[in-house]
Amino acid sequence: MKIEQIDHLVLTVKDIKATCKFYASVLGMEIITFEHNRLALKFNNQKLNLHEIGNELTPQALKPTPGAIDLCLITKTPLAEAVKHLEANQVKIIAGPVNRTGVNGAIISIYIRDPDGNLIEVSNYTR
Repeated sequence: MKIEQIDHLVLTVKDIKATCKFYASVLGMEIITFEHNRLALKFNNQKLNLHEIGNELTPQALKPTPGAIDLCLITKTPLAEAVKHLEANQVKIIAGPVNRTGVNGAIISIYIRDPDGNLIEVSNYTR
């Protein structure tokens, strides 16, 4: 077997509405509803499914915990514009810009936190 791509990840969150608002307004993700009125955040060909703490679907992670994820997201928006957008939305940049390495080479990144404290790295490829 050889894995081709990630289809979705699951975020365990304290408040699904607050999470949806943040990811839609700050990061431009689309809020979608799927089976049994579940909510997810779609971007490009991936999605983040949302489980509210205490109401997780089974099976689930052994220790589902809000704020336990570090996630790197690539944007084509120039990082200088992304910084202005984050500042306009009162989102604190906790680190960066800094040089890092992504799956396809050099990236420049800034770091923010979502409403649950997850670390979100927003990056541009530098090539």
